[in-house]
Amino acid sequence: MTSTIKNPFLDFDPTKFWDMSRFTDMQKMFGDMKLPTGDFDSVLASQRRNVEAVVAANQLALEGAQAVARRHAEIVRQTIEETSSVVTQLITPGTPEDKVAKQAELIKSAFEHASANMKELGEMIAKSNTEAVEVLTKRLQENFDEVQTMLGKLTPKKG
Repeated sequence: MTSTIKNPFLDFDPTKFWDMSRFTDMQKMFGDMKLPTGDFDSVLASQRRNVEAVVAANQLALEGAQAVARRHAEIVRQTIEETSSVVTQLITPGTPEDKVAKQAELIKSAFEHASANMKELGEMIAKSNTEAVEVLTKRLQENFDEVQTMLGKLTPKKG
């Protein structure tokens, strides 16, 4: 027994759906347009320099973070050593007045050291960030100059 149902998609004729003369007219219209041509090698080279600048900035930031981490570890080591000395000083015999005076002196010294260490670490971080941003800022300025040069070289397509 044969089926009498027809699939409408199998009998589809695209020429009846779309007037192909319109497509030819569009090709002619776009073919007559004069589009600018560019130096794609320069664009690729510029993008390569952009990536290199980002990599260099990241490298500087990483080196700065490593330097901060090393200095922080050194500060922790020094603090542990100083704490051992402080405990020894606090358990030595003496009058209560002497112990209170010694504790006040040690607290003042610890606060001054902590403040100096925090300032040093902050300056290290700021220096590292500044160096990384300078690399990116320099590249950004170069990029603006390159784009301006490329736009000046654009010529309409002859056709």
